[in-house]
Amino acid sequence: MNKKTKIISVVNQKGGVGKTTTAVNLSTALAAINKKVLLIDLDPQGNLSTGLGIKNEDRKINVYDLIMVEKISIKKALINTKIPYLDIVPSGINLSGIEFELSEDINRNKKLYNKISTIDSEYDFIIIDCPPSLGILTINSLVASDLILVPLQCEFYALEGLAQLLKTVEAVKNNLNPDLRLEGIVLTMYDSRNRLSIDVINDAREHLGNKVFKTIIPRNVRLSEAPSHGLPAILYDRKCMGSEAYIELAREFINRVEAV
Repeated sequence: MNKKTKIISVVNQKGGVGKTTTAVNLSTALAAINKKVLLIDLDPQGNLSTGLGIKNEDRKINVYDLIMVEKISIKKALINTKIPYLDIVPSGINLSGIEFELSEDINRNKKLYNKISTIDSEYDFIIIDCPPSLGILTINSLVASDLILVPLQCEFYALEGLAQLLKTVEAVKNNLNPDLRLEGIVLTMYDSRNRLSIDVINDAREHLGNKVFKTIIPRNVRLSEAPSHGLPAILYDRKCMGSEAYIELAREFINRVEAV
């Protein structure tokens, strides 16, 4: 695989933290500056696929088939979205049982890696939306990835659970993928009216330093509305605060990864 292709897991075992919203809008913002992006929807809920307007009938070959069927390649599983430079391997309802099916497979942790490693220089970024758990699917994503982004909501108990995630990342790094790196923490759902949001930001920066992105994603109704229209917020309402924040996050992200 071309080393310039950066593979990123967007991961947090806690649900409702803005993980999928971050994956879809960061990807769209990168595509808007002519970066070729492949999204992989590894979450059985399939919200990423739905949020890009991918209908169930268009997911006849999906990420389940990619992982479970040896002859299915990424090229066969991907769908070109309506957004230039952005493709997706969609989720499917059959993905929900995959962890049980893979439980006794000795190669279960490298299934996704084996498929991604066949891609050469076609993409600048491959961004994987992980399920809200630390099971086999998430491990597959971490094994296949270079970088990790962790969305962290500006709410009570936000930092709880992060320690467990970082332990899992360290275990994968030590045993399966020595090149894995935490690229950064993305603070989401910020509410300037809420003192707690400010406290969470201060705590995160105190404990995690420059691993916390400077760009903060606000709590924003347009971000919540966009998926029901099958659009990323950046296309649904380019001028809303949420869209502006993700565009700024994409700039900061590019500056970080290209500086390494």
